[in-house]
Amino acid sequence: MSKEDIDLRKYLQQNQNQLTWKEKIQITYKIVVALNAIHYEKAIHRDLHSGNILYSQFYQDWYISDFGFCGPVDKPSTSIYGNLPYIAPEVIAGKNTTIASDIYSIAMLMWEISSGQPPFNNYKHDYYLAMNIINGIRPRIVSGTPIKYKNLMKQCWDADISKRPNIYTIVDEIREIQRSYYQDIQNELPQQKHYNLENNVGNNFKANYINSKLFTSKIHQFENLPEPKMQQKVQI
Repeated sequence: MSKEDIDLRKYLQQNQNQLTWKEKIQITYKIVVALNAIHYEKAIHRDLHSGNILYSQFYQDWYISDFGFCGPVDKPSTSIYGNLPYIAPEVIAGKNTTIASDIYSIAMLMWEISSGQPPFNNYKHDYYLAMNIINGIRPRIVSGTPIKYKNLMKQCWDADISKRPNIYTIVDEIREIQRSYYQDIQNELPQQKHYNLENNVGNNFKANYINSKLFTSKIHQFENLPEPKMQQKVQI
């Protein structure tokens, strides 16, 4: 990572009010293409979040860093390693990380790109959040999100891993959405400020956003968690 590189979280914080949906879809496309290259090699990233999606200002392109990081070798067997809001529910519940787990993380990144905020930014990264994710709680979809983008995102964060699309399908879907936006000049206007998020974000959003310690990967220890629920609920 060079000094000129900036992570996705900071990029969105600095540019959210200027970004058009066309640009957001372009960012999403670059990320899924990068993950496609990883999955093509039969590899799993295991720790996708907006802190390790980087924009190279020199090359003016996006890339994924911390490739294949599996966490400390001495982590307890009852623990998981990662950035909790981006960890798939089945992994939180103790199952092995799979390619489908990366797809869940992509859904959280898609939501973050759409909203400009990290998912579950007003929650502590604790047992309570882990249980909410397992019980089907997902971020509230932002008003104005394109319907195809929204539907794809919901498929990617489904609790049933068999219902999540593979990365090749996601690349094709985002490419198609991108194509339609390149043909629509109205989408050159920056997105208006209407996030339609949970009621208690309020003034805490900025403080939580800037607190990078909250959104870094670390060891989480949860015991006796139930199986993830299939129904999807909106974050409250």
